[in-house]
Amino acid sequence: MTINPDIIEILACPKCSGDLIIIPDDKGFGCRVCNLLYKNEDDIPNFLIEEAISLSENS
Repeated sequence: MTINPDIIEILACPKCSGDLIIIPDDKGFGCRVCNLLYKNEDDIPNFLIEEAISLSENS
């Protein structure tokens, strides 16, 4: 999935409002503060906090 860099700059973590990073291999977006991964599902980011998983589990 290709995302416009301008969009990435305005995205924020739904839990802490911190910056998000792109996780390689189109897995989703990560928050280093919360240590959460918001997975992409069918090329659509899932930003539901309840469905996020730990970034360390993703490794």
